[in-house]
Amino acid sequence: MQDRNLALEVVRITEAAAMASARLMGRGDRKDADRVAVEAMRVAFDAMDIRGTVVIGEGERDEAPMLYIGEQVGAGWKDASGSSPRVDIAVDPLEGTNLAATGAPDAICVIAIADDGQFLNAPDTYMQKIAVGPECRGVIDLRESPTWNLQRIAKAKGKRVEDCTAVILDRDRHEQLIGEVRQAGARIRLIGDGDVSGAVMTANPESGIDVLFGTGGAPEGVIAAAALRCIGGELQGRLRFRSDEERARAYKMGVKPEDFVYATEELAKGNVMFAATGVTKGYLLDGVQFYGDRAKTQSIVMRSKTGTVRVISATHHFPTKPLSAMGGTASGPNG
Repeated sequence: MQDRNLALEVVRITEAAAMASARLMGRGDRKDADRVAVEAMRVAFDAMDIRGTVVIGEGERDEAPMLYIGEQVGAGWKDASGSSPRVDIAVDPLEGTNLAATGAPDAICVIAIADDGQFLNAPDTYMQKIAVGPECRGVIDLRESPTWNLQRIAKAKGKRVEDCTAVILDRDRHEQLIGEVRQAGARIRLIGDGDVSGAVMTANPESGIDVLFGTGGAPEGVIAAAALRCIGGELQGRLRFRSDEERARAYKMGVKPEDFVYATEELAKGNVMFAATGVTKGYLLDGVQFYGDRAKTQSIVMRSKTGTVRVISATHHFPTKPLSAMGGTASGPNG
């Protein structure tokens, strides 16, 4: 990647997607909320001077419109000189589609970018994960039990296990995990969706979250690893296939054997950038707020090269902004 700070340009894309999907907040249609986020991102990408290739896309799991793997985005593809930077794109246009559809907290729009070939080409399957912030980098091990990890995390942070809080997706498959964490004495914050935001929370002292445990989407694991690369945190992941078909497809993609534990740097290598904008108010970011012909957004932007973390609060004035910058459609932002 060139020295240009693409993250400050990418955040305009997450802002556009967040404003588009926030207009459908609480209407009960997660697919439509996802669709408008995708459409807003596609339009905004067209104004960005890059040659981007989507390597982590929505996938087909949610039967939603997607920025598909292999899709080329960015204005640079139309420039015959080939001078625009070539980058990999990892994207979740609306992480937490159910959260947005019900108005629940922590729905976000997310993009991570890296140099060409630096993201793990993660299959659309599950990944078992553990994630922590900078204070606990180097002390965790996914191959060990949650109890063992909680004891190490507590020691690294200079507190008791009883004072630690784990974030875990509220899923039936996590019944045993939840039971062990409770038995160990730690607190738990169960979340309905969105383990990218859950992973990033571990690096934010104000969130009160010390660790992410559990099994979620493998593509989301790569995006979360990119975010934690930027801020010195750590994510370890191990693929968990749901069928022989998934296993065969993943091996064809060149992934390691399924007992292999991926380190943060193996999921997201080189210089990476991460941007996310809140859709609904949550522990990580405030959601979109509409005021007549204006909207306010809050975003987080991070770079691994410098370790810089920016929290950007922006006010968008619809009558003076192009459609690509505000998530509008052909009928306008209120259409």
